[in-house]
Amino acid sequence: MLNKTIASLPRCLVLAALWAGALPAAHAQAQAAAVQAAPSRIGYVFTERLMTESKLAKAADSRIQGEFSKRQKSLDDAVARFKSAREKFDEDAPKLADLERTRRTRELLDMEKDLQRMQREYNEDLFQRKNEERAAISQKAYKLIEQIAEQDHLDIVLEGAVWASPRIDITDKILKQLDK
Repeated sequence: MLNKTIASLPRCLVLAALWAGALPAAHAQAQAAAVQAAPSRIGYVFTERLMTESKLAKAADSRIQGEFSKRQKSLDDAVARFKSAREKFDEDAPKLADLERTRRTRELLDMEKDLQRMQREYNEDLFQRKNEERAAISQKAYKLIEQIAEQDHLDIVLEGAVWASPRIDITDKILKQLDK
């Protein structure tokens, strides 16, 4: 029945209907081919350089150094006291009575435990403080990365790579903006 209906229609109407149905599909294929044919633009950022070479990072390191210098000196003094007490004990141990040797051994063990606790707390606090500073720098850097990616019409910005061409490296641009 469909064949009879089509046969009774003028030939130009049938061709027009076929073309009308085919045009949207052809247009969609052409757009997809155009998108695939356009080269993607890629950028690369070496974030570790941002965390070590930027003025913000250097200023943060100086602040942290200032904040922790007293604790570091106190820790160094405690290590020196422990070493001298240990050397004095090693020297005196053969001459000491059993009861005195046991008491001083306990004192040395307590000193060592306190020293280890102090070192652990110092390292944890230092690590946390460095992470706080790095997070602030990262936040500013990621905003700048987005801005530069939009300005340069980049499709993607990679952060980690085994190797990246200097042609796509935008780290220096980010550093300059970060240092303003």
